[in-house]
Amino acid sequence: MPAYHSSLMVPETRLVGNMALLPIKTQFKGPARGDGGESDIIDEAIYYFKANVFFKNYEIKNEADRTLIYVTLYISECLKKLQKCSSRSQGEKEMYTLGITNFPIPGEPGFPLNAMYVKPANKQEDETMRSYLQQLRQETGLRLCDRVFDPQTDKPSKWWLCFVKRQFMNKSLSAPGQ
Repeated sequence: MPAYHSSLMVPETRLVGNMALLPIKTQFKGPARGDGGESDIIDEAIYYFKANVFFKNYEIKNEADRTLIYVTLYISECLKKLQKCSSRSQGEKEMYTLGITNFPIPGEPGFPLNAMYVKPANKQEDETMRSYLQQLRQETGLRLCDRVFDPQTDKPSKWWLCFVKRQFMNKSLSAPGQ
C-alpha cells in the first residue's frame, strides 16, 4: 500500500523554496491566507498521520507533499509533548510554546530534511518560510489538541499517544535526545 499524498496542489500555488505555501484556515497571522475551504494541509496531515507514520520511505510527487511531510513530522513532535500533559489546557500551553520556539528552516544546520528541501533564495523568502512554518506549527498544535484530548475526561487519548514512538521516514524535527 502506498503512502498518502497531498491532493491540495494546484497550478497557481505559491512556492517558497521548493515547498508549497498552501492556504490554511487559521487565526494566527502569517503569509498563508485562510480561504475557508473544506479541508487544508493541516486537516490532511492529521487525517493521514496514523497511516503515513508507518512509512520509512516517502515518494515526493509535488511541492505540497513537502509541506505534508513537515506537518506530519511536526505532529510527531507535538505528540511527544502532549504525552506528558494531563489536561487540555496544559496541552494547549505546551503546543503554543512549541509553536513559537525557535526552529531551523531548510538550509540551516539542524534541519533534518535538508536533502529534500531547497533553502530559501533570499532574505525575504527566508522570512516568508519561517513565518509560514510558524503559522503551520501554531495552527497544527491547536487542532491536534482538539483531536487528542477527550472532551468528557479532559485526558489525552491513548489511540493518539500510541504513535509517540513512531518516526515518519525515520526522521525527527527535534535533535536527538530531546
